[in-house]
Amino acid sequence: MRNRGLTGSSDVAGALRAAIERTGYYPEVVTDGVSTAVAGEHVVSWYVHHEPTIELDEVRRHITVVVLTPSRLILTHTDEHAGDDLLPHPYTSTSSEAIALSAVRSVVVTRMVANPTSGPQPPAEAVLTVGWGGVGRIDLEPAGCADADCEADHGYTGMIASDDFSIRVSAAAEGDDAVGSLLGFAEELSAATQGAAPR
Repeated sequence: MRNRGLTGSSDVAGALRAAIERTGYYPEVVTDGVSTAVAGEHVVSWYVHHEPTIELDEVRRHITVVVLTPSRLILTHTDEHAGDDLLPHPYTSTSSEAIALSAVRSVVVTRMVANPTSGPQPPAEAVLTVGWGGVGRIDLEPAGCADADCEADHGYTGMIASDDFSIRVSAAAEGDDAVGSLLGFAEELSAATQGAAPR
């Protein structure tokens, strides 16, 4: 496999490789996909999310690796598949997307804190949603007015939300460190987009 390697400080790039290897999920395949997408650029920050799913009577695994470089946000997804008509043996598929930081329109971070009246608590869950205009969602509902007896058609009202990429992490499922790591990555991404050149 062609592998340009992951560059960056030895601590950052080495920690990313180690995190991929710790999942035990085809580490050479995943690392090669990430390395190819990074294309030799410096790795600033990263997050690895290993998510097994149950499909009928089989467990299918999915891994998402999110990498921040000085100029891009890189998303790679690797899935495993049973054989099919075209590929009779089990196989993996890896897709990658590279988004210029200047194209990122929004970085939304949601933190869920249990028992907030008990004083400072680490978040129990966190969601990172990044939008760059590739995928939009329109939520519509009938518009109305303050008159309860009004029968006029006021059309519709709604909102357009950018929802290109979202990742949710739970302390109960993945541990407190996973939530903290996602929040740390989100903070670095938010800071990086602050200084990105306008489109």
